[in-house]
Amino acid sequence: MKLNTTQLSYVHGVSDQPLIYQTIGEALSDASEQWADNEALVSHHQGIRLNYLQLEEKAKQFAASLIRLGLVPGDRVGIWAPNCAEWVITQFATAKAGLILVNINPAYRLTELEFALNKAGCRGLVLWDEFKTSNYLEMIETLAPEITSSKLGNLTSKRLPHLKFVIQTGRERREGFYSFDQVLQLASHDDIIALDEIQTRLSPDDPINIQFTSGTTGSPKGATLSHFNILNNGFFVGEAINLESKDRICIPVPLYHCFGMVMGNLGCITHGSTMVLPDLGFDPVTALQTVAAEKCTVLYGVPTMFVAELAEPSFNDYDLSSLRSGIMAGSPCPEEVMKRVITDMHMSQVTIAYGMTETSPVSFQSSTSDSIDLRISTVGKVHPHVQVKVIDENGRIVPRGVQGELLTRGYSVMQGYWDEPEKTAETIDSAQWMHTGDLAVIDENGYGNITGRLKDMVIRGGENIYPKEVEDFLYTHPKVMEVAAFGVPDKKYGEELCVWIKTVVGEQLNEDEIKAYCDGQIAHFKKPRYVEFVDEFPMTVTGKIQKFVMRDTVTEKLGL
Repeated sequence: MKLNTTQLSYVHGVSDQPLIYQTIGEALSDASEQWADNEALVSHHQGIRLNYLQLEEKAKQFAASLIRLGLVPGDRVGIWAPNCAEWVITQFATAKAGLILVNINPAYRLTELEFALNKAGCRGLVLWDEFKTSNYLEMIETLAPEITSSKLGNLTSKRLPHLKFVIQTGRERREGFYSFDQVLQLASHDDIIALDEIQTRLSPDDPINIQFTSGTTGSPKGATLSHFNILNNGFFVGEAINLESKDRICIPVPLYHCFGMVMGNLGCITHGSTMVLPDLGFDPVTALQTVAAEKCTVLYGVPTMFVAELAEPSFNDYDLSSLRSGIMAGSPCPEEVMKRVITDMHMSQVTIAYGMTETSPVSFQSSTSDSIDLRISTVGKVHPHVQVKVIDENGRIVPRGVQGELLTRGYSVMQGYWDEPEKTAETIDSAQWMHTGDLAVIDENGYGNITGRLKDMVIRGGENIYPKEVEDFLYTHPKVMEVAAFGVPDKKYGEELCVWIKTVVGEQLNEDEIKAYCDGQIAHFKKPRYVEFVDEFPMTVTGKIQKFVMRDTVTEKLGL
């Protein structure tokens, strides 16, 4: 007897295209053979161009050099830099050497950097010199002042005990740091041969990437992803936008996110397409200039990026007629923005994607042929080879059209949180379902719609802010007795962070002091936009803080 399960909120992505079972290093080698002369990487702001054969050679040389520095497969290497060619080379080099790349947000400050390096046990770190208000070299010297007196390549630091060497990109040269170009020259022919032997022992199931994603409780957690996880997700994201070897993707989204390094870089190498980096960070002018100059056919971004590009006064000066497709992700896209992206930016095939770092990242994506209505009201259909279900508070699958928590299972689910077995078990159940914490509805046609969050995460312009992390930091202020952080509506960023603070009895504190306390310690996007001082928090009868009451109060008070 055939059971009728079509009305349950369970969907399973079917595909004739099998999953790729190879390492990222092998995938790049295949690309260098199949599309040797195709441009692989264009760093527009650096004036760097590499075809696939050249990128393969650079990645192998750097990989062999990292092994020469004493690293062995499984060791962790941090990357703390904005978008640049060296980021991409490091990504593929670490994969070839079996090293685990640890993505560090370029906006991180001292406290966050120290935690990430020590949590992952990074033995090496690749960094830029400075970007915006961050001087990375000075911050390393603050955390590890021993670097100027230690033997090059053998750092002994009290606060960063695992770290042995730091490799700097960019212009400035400092005592105690290797330069990127210097390291590229370390490997000999024998080292390259040794690297080839190492690659034969690597498995697609090996962990290859750690990305820190905070939770609602405690410190950031390192989502651990394998070759198999992210190589396949990059491939199927590319399939969804009909990516071909003639395509050129403009990538203004950060590489430290899955959006850049997986959907962008790995999507490209599995299709022979070109990665185009317009700038170190997002700037609407350089993004538009690069699309026009490089004849990009695909453009990525969160909705706020597209809003900024469309609002740029010089928008009409740029020929964007080469564009055909792209991806918007990170937060919902307003209808008028979608319409203008399709008409004014020529992106008739633009798609919407939904996912999370722990799922490599994409689980749902719209089709290039979906209607505008579907592209603004849903996140598309489930990805190939991915299973998704929506459950109620008792763990039962709900009928189609009923809201519940979204769960994901399949090749894309992370291996776990680095060195956090208990937190992993809280997120991935015994049947291998990943509990996303997002509220969703799946309609009768299988389209998904994200309707809210079980967790109180704040999404500010595509950046995830976890209130508990900000709260824990502010609790270190000696005058703060109690603090609660939550999101409030914002026209530009979608949400902004607000904190309510109860001060220690007898102490005085003001908004400027709180914001100054955050400077240099937590990332700029985590700094609260609004600070309110209160005598008490709204509570339930069981003593739980009611953040929704706080949100409504601030929204009404400030007219948001």
